[in-house]
Amino acid sequence: MGLIERDPHTGHGTTGHEWNGIKELNTAVPWAVWAFLIAAFAFALTWWILMPAWPLGTTYTKGLLGADERQTVAAGLRTAAERRADWTGRIEKERFSAIRSDPALMRDVRQAGHALFGDNCAACHGVGAKGGPGFPDLTDKAWLWGGSPDAILQTLRVGVNSEHVDSRVSQMPAWGRDGMLKDDAIRNAVAYVYSLSHPGTAKEALSGDAAAGKAVFSANCSACHGASAKGNTQMGAPDLTDRFWLYGGDEASIYESVYNGRQGHMPTWDKRLTPVERKILTLYILYLGRGAR
Repeated sequence: MGLIERDPHTGHGTTGHEWNGIKELNTAVPWAVWAFLIAAFAFALTWWILMPAWPLGTTYTKGLLGADERQTVAAGLRTAAERRADWTGRIEKERFSAIRSDPALMRDVRQAGHALFGDNCAACHGVGAKGGPGFPDLTDKAWLWGGSPDAILQTLRVGVNSEHVDSRVSQMPAWGRDGMLKDDAIRNAVAYVYSLSHPGTAKEALSGDAAAGKAVFSANCSACHGASAKGNTQMGAPDLTDRFWLYGGDEASIYESVYNGRQGHMPTWDKRLTPVERKILTLYILYLGRGAR
């Protein structure tokens, strides 16, 4: 049996391994490492005994403490529902005006409404509810179907051109594609409509004749948009005299709307959201726009 070579500086034996003149010492594992490993094993063993841990075919070890995360989550949900019941009950029973005048209640509405809007409405209207081409901006005061709380609530419930039996129905005819108006008449009508929201526009800047377009508008468009083109919230017909445009207010966009028509869609939330959730969303939308009351 050979003698163990010892390091002259530390007195520890070597393992016999050497790399580029550096010899590996055969030192003992530090006591702190042993203590940590022993403590970790003891903790793990205790945890296995106290808590659910090991699968046993169709079941598992339940643990002495009988902990059950499903029951914990269910209890948390029940507690949250009980806490919400007070203010959601008030939302359900109280009038819009009373709710909106209560700062504490509106704080709960904003928190819940933000989550509801993000989960259900933001995909189309955007996180900030600013909308986009074909999707209304909910923060302005241009409401196709009316901006009162009751009108917004009804729109949420039945949708627009949706499968709901009471759905709001709105469609802009395709005046050009379906051959109802000739192209010159369409361009004149477009020039007139453009001039309504851009007063003072020079004739040379328009591709059609606005003066001639007024007669085209009166004969074909006023039935929905009104003689003064202020729109009709009973039919979802927009006001053509303001600067709020759903599909764009430049001449080219207006021409596209008149020529090919428009038919928007909003789903019904009657079965997807509860009446209280729809009311919260209505209040939240009104809060975002600080608009119609």
